[in-house]
Amino acid sequence: MSLAIFDLDHTLIATDSDHGWGEFMVEQGLVDANVYKAENDRFYADYERGELDIQAYNEFSLEPLTRFDMDELANFHAQFSREKIAPAMLPKAKELLAQHRARGDFLLIITSTNRFITQPIAESLGVDAILATEAEIVDNRYTGRMIGTPCFQEGKITRLAKWLKEEASQQGFSGDDSDAYFYSDSINDLPLLEQTKNPVAVDPDDALRSAAEANGWPIISLRD
Repeated sequence: MSLAIFDLDHTLIATDSDHGWGEFMVEQGLVDANVYKAENDRFYADYERGELDIQAYNEFSLEPLTRFDMDELANFHAQFSREKIAPAMLPKAKELLAQHRARGDFLLIITSTNRFITQPIAESLGVDAILATEAEIVDNRYTGRMIGTPCFQEGKITRLAKWLKEEASQQGFSGDDSDAYFYSDSINDLPLLEQTKNPVAVDPDDALRSAAEANGWPIISLRD
């Protein structure tokens, strides 16, 4: 059994679910439209440049979750999935997942976006497990705080190593990551791509395309 690792946003889906959730909250009047949109766009631009302050971003993005109970959030997320995520699903991404599944590989999404947003998306894609940035829950409500290592840049390496050591076997992966694949679109994932035996750039941003070409990594598109 080999490990097939996938970034989520702009890799398996043709959108950024984190930024899209912010846009959805603005559209639904769940946050102050002018202030939140400006900050959401600013953080997204920082992310695209590889300069995101992940701690500051998570403090910003997780705070709105504290305003609602779990049932309300589940209803909002269901609407968000219908309106924002379903149209961004990529048939070729599902084909790629199916190819790895048919080979007997273990399918793992590893994403910087928080688990509240990404867990339902991962389930809809039928992967075996997901590593995401974790938001603290106390008394069945979000606190607005991030817990543990954010699943971002070098943090993806840390989180993957911890998962392999502590959780993988319990979730059905009995191998190791020595021949793993990792598919990503973003220069932010360069640290993990460089440590993976089979790195693949998927519809990459300009910086990752340059790195992939320099290293001789495959470059594919799931959108053509």
